[in-house]
Amino acid sequence: MARYGILTSGGDCPGLNAVIRGAVLEGNAVHGQEFVGFLGGYRGLVYNEVKLLTRSAVRGISGRGGTILGTSRVGPYVEPDGGPDAIKAVLEELEVEGVVAIGGDGTMAAANRLMEDGVPMVGVPKTIDNDLEATDYTFGFSTAVEIATEAADRLRTTGDSHMRCMVLEVMGRHAGWIAMYAGIAAGAHTILIPEAPESLEQICEWVVSVKDRRRAPLVIVAEGFTLPEMADAFSDRGLDEFNRPRLGGIGDILAPLIEERTGITTRATTLGHIQRGGVPTAFDRVLGTRFGQAISDVLADGDWGKMVALRGTEIVRVPFSDAVGHTKNVPLGFYNGARALFG
Repeated sequence: MARYGILTSGGDCPGLNAVIRGAVLEGNAVHGQEFVGFLGGYRGLVYNEVKLLTRSAVRGISGRGGTILGTSRVGPYVEPDGGPDAIKAVLEELEVEGVVAIGGDGTMAAANRLMEDGVPMVGVPKTIDNDLEATDYTFGFSTAVEIATEAADRLRTTGDSHMRCMVLEVMGRHAGWIAMYAGIAAGAHTILIPEAPESLEQICEWVVSVKDRRRAPLVIVAEGFTLPEMADAFSDRGLDEFNRPRLGGIGDILAPLIEERTGITTRATTLGHIQRGGVPTAFDRVLGTRFGQAISDVLADGDWGKMVALRGTEIVRVPFSDAVGHTKNVPLGFYNGARALFG
């Protein structure tokens, strides 16, 4: 029986467990495959920390949030213990023929580098931001949008009660997909995304026009949004494990500026990691399961260096190179269509 490894790396995300379950069940029932899970992402791959993934181990986990394997932002080339030679030794000891990496752009980049260094790798895309170019949708996005939409609906009721302007900040470092979908779904009066800087004057004009109609303005902003005069997205929380600025707080910057310019009492709420937690939606459970089954088929074919992706309604295979370093931005046509309804 061929044995393979699975790891979940980077930020956690609703739907990860559905992928694991789909791969294990398809692998066992269809291809005679056996799986071990590396604990804590690439850290488990480097330090040989594993869990046997039997059918009983994955029973009933598709509806659970997070990941039963744990995750981290440790990379496979971590010094002094990482690197392809050390990882090949771990795989040989475990009699593992290849590894499934489930993660976002950073995880896929690491998997691609390992593949180039002779470690058999395949990938499953994961990000709540839905910003991987190679796939139409990633699991976790639907759940994040549902959570953000519910939060916006709740803010609207308290805003209406006090006739306040409510600013909701959601995740989205480089791409504003969550803000766009949640904003449209909740009927936000202004949606602000990284792809389309808007001036404070324009934002305030929209807010005032809403208040003039005796409505409470609702503004949804992605964390990566910048005003035209800002050189970079707002960050005052230091750097993350990849030396990127930790974003968050643009809503708290905008709220007092809006209040000062318009005279309208304005409050900001930052949704933060709530968007990544909790149980996945039905869509994310189904997509995760389909990705898991598809990656088992990729392993059976020995089609190394490939990532599964959703194109339309079909699951396809794409090279790692198609997924790494290519951000899927919100098309300006999509944004401008929504913008016509702002205010």
